[in-house]
Amino acid sequence: MRFIFKTRYEQDLQYFKDGVSRFWYGLLLVALLAAPFVVPDYYRTQLTFVFIYSIVGFGLMILAGFTGQISMGHAAFLAIGAYAEVVFQSMGWPFVLSAPMAMLLAGAAGIMIGLPALRLAGIYLAIATLSFGFIVEEVLARWESVTGGNSGKVVSAPKLLFGKLEGDVNFYYLCLACVVAVALLCYNLMRSPTGRAFIAIRDSEVSAQSMGVNLARYKTMSFAISAAITGLAGALYAHQIKFISPEQFTLFVSIEFLLMVVIGGMGSLHGAVFGAIFIIVLPELISLAKDFLPKAVAEQTGLKNVIFGLIMIFFVLFEPLGLYGRWVKIRTYFSLFPMYKKDMFRRQKAYQKSERVH
Repeated sequence: MRFIFKTRYEQDLQYFKDGVSRFWYGLLLVALLAAPFVVPDYYRTQLTFVFIYSIVGFGLMILAGFTGQISMGHAAFLAIGAYAEVVFQSMGWPFVLSAPMAMLLAGAAGIMIGLPALRLAGIYLAIATLSFGFIVEEVLARWESVTGGNSGKVVSAPKLLFGKLEGDVNFYYLCLACVVAVALLCYNLMRSPTGRAFIAIRDSEVSAQSMGVNLARYKTMSFAISAAITGLAGALYAHQIKFISPEQFTLFVSIEFLLMVVIGGMGSLHGAVFGAIFIIVLPELISLAKDFLPKAVAEQTGLKNVIFGLIMIFFVLFEPLGLYGRWVKIRTYFSLFPMYKKDMFRRQKAYQKSERVH
């Protein structure tokens, strides 16, 4: 059993709680840096998608996991970032300028949907964001002079200050740098007064307002930050798949994003990464499992959706804290064994845990 005794205030400001955590995160970073030279190209591509989806997860986690605002239209913000990146890149802008502009436009769209939705909550907010997603999808299909309509647009390699970033390995490192930067940004944001205000709104809007939290300001800010981060993911997504069209940003994609943060673990940045890995790996496992299923079942077109739905129901009923919550329980069990108490985590099923920020 290992205990951490804090003797200085600066210990609460450190990124890692102890040397053991620092070692494991450092080992993970080294493994990710070495992955392109060790794993096959296919798995490197899957890792790149995990990075991009993790950035989307960070953005949606700020809105849904920390502020408690449900969004079913985040595919629209992904689309805005992707198309903005393509337009600015075609104008000759380098990635260090085009990506922030894509984030700015996506953030502006977040403010546009955040302001009218201030008085909405629950299912009504979900419907509002869902409608926004439909509107953006229709605009992308009709604005052919800019988006190419349903014919789509071909995306070239990202242009940096010193030239185009050629090669999948170089783009892998670009995505890795972006996901690390966004993770640090979100981690610091949630430790700031703004992040604490988000958490207060999630736990109780009435209590937050009574303590002086401006609900309209922070809810809108949460939408803007979440949309901007998703816009960055959209810019990377466009370069990764090298072709974009409105059919790639449908309602199912938004539901998939929401599924990602719920299964990963609401209210945890780690949960965004866990959810991204789950979303990328599960279709591959389903494809492998089809070889062992009866032919009548394996050939069903909706098999993936059915499995996703069943897994979602399973987590909502039996593991509300998601994959990261399950990992915390396993880690705590081995840390406290043999003095682990079975009902230690029971309260978390009924109550929000505001200190669950890391």
